[in-house]
Amino acid sequence: MQRRGLLLILSSPSGAGKSTLARRLMDWDPTIRFSVSATTRAPRPGEVDGQHYYFRDRAAFESMIAAGQMLEHAEVFGNFYGSPRGPVEDAMRDGRDTLFDIDWQGGQQIRNSALGRDVVSVFVLPPSIAELDRRLRGRAQDTEEVIAGRMAKSRDEISHWAEYDYVLVNDDIDKSFHQLQTILEAERMKRDRQPMLADFVRGLNREFENR
Repeated sequence: MQRRGLLLILSSPSGAGKSTLARRLMDWDPTIRFSVSATTRAPRPGEVDGQHYYFRDRAAFESMIAAGQMLEHAEVFGNFYGSPRGPVEDAMRDGRDTLFDIDWQGGQQIRNSALGRDVVSVFVLPPSIAELDRRLRGRAQDTEEVIAGRMAKSRDEISHWAEYDYVLVNDDIDKSFHQLQTILEAERMKRDRQPMLADFVRGLNREFENR
């Protein structure tokens, strides 16, 4: 029985572990489609259109917004970024889930979109602010100024935790991943995501009638 795909939103402050969870989830189930964003910025060396981003000029991007073809979008440092609606709807019809690794603002826009009823949102919290700071420093790739900026932004991001369907406290990545798997498997089994169930039950009733 073909089910309808869902939209899985993962959000967290930087360093809480959502990107690691997203990678592990897609390794676990390769049918999950990762949402590829569209942007008006120029491609960087090695970036491929449709794989890393959908590269569009500003006029084309604004036309997509006006036509309702963006699930969410934002302007960052003079460039637009957003999630095109078409590929997500195609995946849903094929029974494939789409994974979004986005912030609370993007998640809010998608929940308020025409596809909002098919959204499952998960917010990932760190076990403590001290641990969040330790993880950011452990990357050894950011300056003190960048780390301070990420920590300052984290407080605002964490304040939106209650807007999500599920909240994971990532004190152990294996445990958090198992919890995320459980959430996804349960959501996939919801009655309203299995449109063929009604036909299946009608078939069972016909069997009763023909006994």
